[in-house]
Amino acid sequence: MTRRILHVVTNVGHYDDPSHPTGLWLSELTHAWEVFDERGFEQVIVSPGGGASPLEPRSLTFPTYDKNARAWHADPARMALLENTASPAQISAADVDAIYFTGGHAVMFDFPSSQGLQRITREIWERGGVVSSVCHGYCGLLNTRLSDGSLLVAGRKVTGFAWQEEVLARVDKLVPYNAEEEMKKRGAHYEKALLPFVSHVVTDGNLVTGQNPGSAKATARTVASLL
Repeated sequence: MTRRILHVVTNVGHYDDPSHPTGLWLSELTHAWEVFDERGFEQVIVSPGGGASPLEPRSLTFPTYDKNARAWHADPARMALLENTASPAQISAADVDAIYFTGGHAVMFDFPSSQGLQRITREIWERGGVVSSVCHGYCGLLNTRLSDGSLLVAGRKVTGFAWQEEVLARVDKLVPYNAEEEMKKRGAHYEKALLPFVSHVVTDGNLVTGQNPGSAKATARTVASLL
């Protein structure tokens, strides 16, 4: 049976200060997409509001903007997928085997408050599917509660973009909150690599999280192995 992956991307194009653009970190989508595509998985893209997902400009100059990401960016058909993403209301969690939250600082603004995404995540998790994220994508897991009222991340091992990495990326004054600390406040056991910006993946049962943009492929491979 063909496995179905739901990629989650942002609708936000700037920080609170409109003069500072942000958006989807492209390679975090494209690297995972390639891993799943090689295995013949069906893939769908959803966003909190549906419709267009803008790109983070820095993701088009960072080292992760490699042959894979450049090929997607140059392909009108692939870019059209980011102009016409589904909304959560259009997604039946019963048809999804794994959800994968992409990153980019923009997701800090629209992922945590999306009740539609929380519903999908909860339903996938409670029927034994895989819940995953990379980099800032773990902000999409901050407020997801299970049917018993508990937070999905409480008591579970997770990783995601570290505060040290925010400082090194010089955006610590722009971000709306410290995602690492917010995870810890929710009872998650946050882990990170010894060195910033190296690939690092943490698995806790069916929860798979990657720390930064360089972790996308490894995160997707871990998800694929669980499926």
